[in-house]
Amino acid sequence: MASKSHSDGSASAEQVLEHRSADELLVSRDSDIKPELSVVMPTLNEEEGIETCIGWIKSAVEELQLPTEIIISDSSTDRTPEIAHEMGAIVVEPDQPGYGYAYRYAFERARGQYIAMGDADTTYDFKDIPRLLSHLEETGADMVMGSRLEGEIRPGAMPTLHQYIGNPLLTKFLNLFYRAGVSDAHSGFRVFRRQALDEMDLETTGMEFASEMIMEAGAKDLVIEETPIIYHEREGEETLESFRDGWRHVRFMLVNAPGFLFSAPGMVMSLLGMAIMGIAYSGASLGEASLGIHSMIAGSLLTIVGYQVASLGVFAAVTSDPIQKPEDPITERVIGSLSLEHGATAGLLVFGAGGLYAAGLVYQWVSNGFASLEFTMGALVAFTAIVIGLQTVFSSFFLSSVDR
Repeated sequence: MASKSHSDGSASAEQVLEHRSADELLVSRDSDIKPELSVVMPTLNEEEGIETCIGWIKSAVEELQLPTEIIISDSSTDRTPEIAHEMGAIVVEPDQPGYGYAYRYAFERARGQYIAMGDADTTYDFKDIPRLLSHLEETGADMVMGSRLEGEIRPGAMPTLHQYIGNPLLTKFLNLFYRAGVSDAHSGFRVFRRQALDEMDLETTGMEFASEMIMEAGAKDLVIEETPIIYHEREGEETLESFRDGWRHVRFMLVNAPGFLFSAPGMVMSLLGMAIMGIAYSGASLGEASLGIHSMIAGSLLTIVGYQVASLGVFAAVTSDPIQKPEDPITERVIGSLSLEHGATAGLLVFGAGGLYAAGLVYQWVSNGFASLEFTMGALVAFTAIVIGLQTVFSSFFLSSVDR
């Protein structure tokens, strides 16, 4: 059981026999005793809920019988830090604003081999820490999350829009893009190992921090387990802005998954465009409908736009170091064999093929005394090749300049 274990997982006979109170088990910053568990809470004017939350944590600590430190990462203007200090917590003050930064600032100062995190507004019952920690040890996972959506959400605890649309939808996106396999990606009640924290490269400062942890864990193949929890109504003023903070989560997920944002849509558009051009050029019919010159133009535009969008996937993977790099074989091949010479040569060949056809049209136009020429299907294919060839040449030079 995690409640009786040391770093080697063995039970201490002295711990089993001697029951100590929570206050005796709380470790201060200047203590020589190293805590086994660090409980971290960010606070912004939480004086209505901080006493209750720390009381719950103390109940959990007494059950666990583990040396524990409670770290409050505080940016309040009310009595929150005074209350926390009086109850034995370590209070630190982040030197920058932001929900995510408050957590990162506290994590850097946490000393336990296990870290528990949660909000200080009484929405999460910290008496459940022993259950989450036990599940972590039993499963060998790197992180255990309390799932609100698989558990119970008390009346008034979560807006209906968040419960039935926002959180489930964001969780589905995150699972699709990052293979996290969780039911409630934005639950803030989590217990994880110090080694897992060291493996995650956490950088965000805002509310998207909750998503970043799961994205990093999923991309690095860390094992995430869940257990149902009860989500309570909060004490104090709500600081979450639904649409703004929701958009920040979506934006962060998308820009860190260029394969889904750029590569896949770009390839679909290009393939669809080329299929339309091929059908129109061949004169084949689709049932009673036949595709003409206007469909050929639409196919050409779709092919060019799709090629440009897919190219952005390569640019993003090379220049931004996203959490989830594109995994499709074409993008991986381009990135893996990235070379100015190869790219420029391929672009020139495509440009040359289209250019030869266009040169023939120009010759025909001059020979006919500059008379008007019929706009043919072949001309559209040639001009499409010219545009894509030029894009490839200049894209190769751009990638060469940023990947030095």
